[in-house]
Amino acid sequence: MTLEHLTKDTFKTKVFNYETNKEWKFEGVKPAIIDFYADWCAPCRMVAPILEELKEEYGDKLDIFKINTEQEQELAGMFGVQSIPSLLFIPAEGQPQMAMGALPKDTFKKAISDVLKVN
Repeated sequence: MTLEHLTKDTFKTKVFNYETNKEWKFEGVKPAIIDFYADWCAPCRMVAPILEELKEEYGDKLDIFKINTEQEQELAGMFGVQSIPSLLFIPAEGQPQMAMGALPKDTFKKAISDVLKVN
């Protein structure tokens, strides 16, 4: 199962249309995680299989997207991504929260439960 890679255009339809909204307004219907990564980043490569496992475990309860910071510098800049991997946890309601670094699977599961309210 491969995770969907977002471009600027798909980001605007699935996550946040920053060209029409000044305030955060989530366009998705279910909670989401966005992985800001780059191909050359070793910690990013450690996180990738964990995200694939989580997608299999949680299935349709949440979306997991990837954004290549090399190709989508505007999106990375909009969220102030300074280091990668950076992971954006987006609840269905409320403000998204950013976490930095290669998180262990248990930490992802806790954030999915606490921030995204998905069990």
